[in-house]
Amino acid sequence: MNRILFALMLSCAAAPAMAVQPDEILEDPALEARARVLSKDLRCLVCRNESIDESNADLARDLRILLRERLTAGDTDDEAMDYIVNRYGEYVLLRPNVTGANWLLWAAGPAMLLVALVVGGGFVRNRSRATTKTEDALSADEQARLKSILEE
Repeated sequence: MNRILFALMLSCAAAPAMAVQPDEILEDPALEARARVLSKDLRCLVCRNESIDESNADLARDLRILLRERLTAGDTDDEAMDYIVNRYGEYVLLRPNVTGANWLLWAAGPAMLLVALVVGGGFVRNRSRATTKTEDALSADEQARLKSILEE
């Protein structure tokens, strides 16, 4: 009984993983393979960080169908992607092109990391210098007095 329950729960958990519905699948395996590859590069506008290939949202389904219609109509991969990008904007791409103002966004992360490393390194270096200067600040008389206090 436990095995049957486990199998039932496992099959229910795996059901959302099949986002592409059977009625969406193209009869031509080559076109379907192209559609699957392209749909993995398109963002679901409802789910944000999920591709339309993985999403169960209605809009993702509409985009999958639109993509398959464009491929069936004879569009190349680039033409189909350009059509969708022109219609929904570059935000629909999971990996936006590094052109125009987008290069600033791509460079911002590594630049901030570099600045953080430089500032952090300077902070650590200044802190270690301050520690050694404090230890050397005692004169010979002060060191002798400190030694006598510690020995008491």
